[in-house]
Amino acid sequence: MTQQQAAAELDWHHTKIFRIESGRTGPHPNDVRRMLEVYGLHDEADREALLSLAKEARQRGWWYSYRDVLPSQYEFYIGMESQATSIDVFELAVVHGLLQTEDYARALIRSGPLELDPQEIERRVEVRTTRQEILARPDRPQLWAIMDEAAIRRPVGGATTMVAQLKHLLEVAHGKTTVQVIPYSAGAHPGTTGPFTVLAFEGAEGDMVYMETINGNLWVDKADEVRRFTTAFDHLRAVALSPDDTRAMLNAALNDLKRS
Repeated sequence: MTQQQAAAELDWHHTKIFRIESGRTGPHPNDVRRMLEVYGLHDEADREALLSLAKEARQRGWWYSYRDVLPSQYEFYIGMESQATSIDVFELAVVHGLLQTEDYARALIRSGPLELDPQEIERRVEVRTTRQEILARPDRPQLWAIMDEAAIRRPVGGATTMVAQLKHLLEVAHGKTTVQVIPYSAGAHPGTTGPFTVLAFEGAEGDMVYMETINGNLWVDKADEVRRFTTAFDHLRAVALSPDDTRAMLNAALNDLKRS
């Protein structure tokens, strides 16, 4: 159906269909129920899953209270991250947000491209540390973090902050959190074009790829395009040090900082 045809069947103005399909507004569960009838979806399990999503979407997440310091695209990312069943991340220059200590996050935010006042910096730090609570949930996602060696060698916030950050990586790298480092000796690799995050979800919803840029955030959700990133991530896994060898490198970097 075209938007106009669907709107006619639903007895809605076609702009309502456009707002729902473009993500500008969330549909009420009653609207979803009507759409399922018109679109001919009769499988009970699928219907219940979509209706449940519609109900959950109307509940504001914790990040809503930080909307004054968060771009709308980043709000969307946090919401998707909180629903993911697995998160594969590659970082080229810094430690990923889900693995950052508070002081490390503060130093990064303070040195970012925007001039922020101290209160706004602290609120952004709160957002970053609160995001990490998904890793403490009983149904926590699988996190696989790969980073270039530059991320563990760059002393963000100074030596003291970086020592604490490296210790934190060593502490969290177990169970459903896997950390790997790509050493300088690996040379060029598929991640040299920049960092990215692959979010995977349970059920019919497809994987999504998220990338941050200075000029805004980018999303990729077409299956063939997502596949390029998942393939690149597999290659990064192959060229990175094993988790055990990564621990050895983290300990070596930690000792180097302590001696400096």
